[in-house]
Amino acid sequence: MPRLILASFLAFATTFAQAEVIDIDNAELDKLVKRGVPVIDIRTLPEWEETGIISGSRLITFFDERGRSDPAAWLEKIKPVAKPNEPVIVICRSGNRTKPVSQFLSQQAGYTQVYNVKNGIKGWSKENGPLTPATQSIAACRAAKSC
Repeated sequence: MPRLILASFLAFATTFAQAEVIDIDNAELDKLVKRGVPVIDIRTLPEWEETGIISGSRLITFFDERGRSDPAAWLEKIKPVAKPNEPVIVICRSGNRTKPVSQFLSQQAGYTQVYNVKNGIKGWSKENGPLTPATQSIAACRAAKSC
């Protein structure tokens, strides 16, 4: 009987276990990008235009210019990019917006491997991380209506 109770408890705990958000630096970001882990850039269109983007990143704004968001709609946009059982990297300007977005993915959306770029695109740029103009990616996401 005690084994049954323990097994039931472990099954329950595992079902509701939350994945940890992993804060990463630029060196780890570079490694993960080279391994093909998708990068979701949650910034706004003017921010992408201002700095450029990490090549291959998906441009999917979470907070609009007024700070509003629609987490359910945003989640539907990222599901084709990364499923809950797949790793995903989230980046913004400085790492402030990605912290709650990463926690949302991990704690509410069931994502098990969420990487938060702790210093954002500013940190990446400061250390001369390669950036590409966002023009083509912006055109593609506008066409797909997923910016």
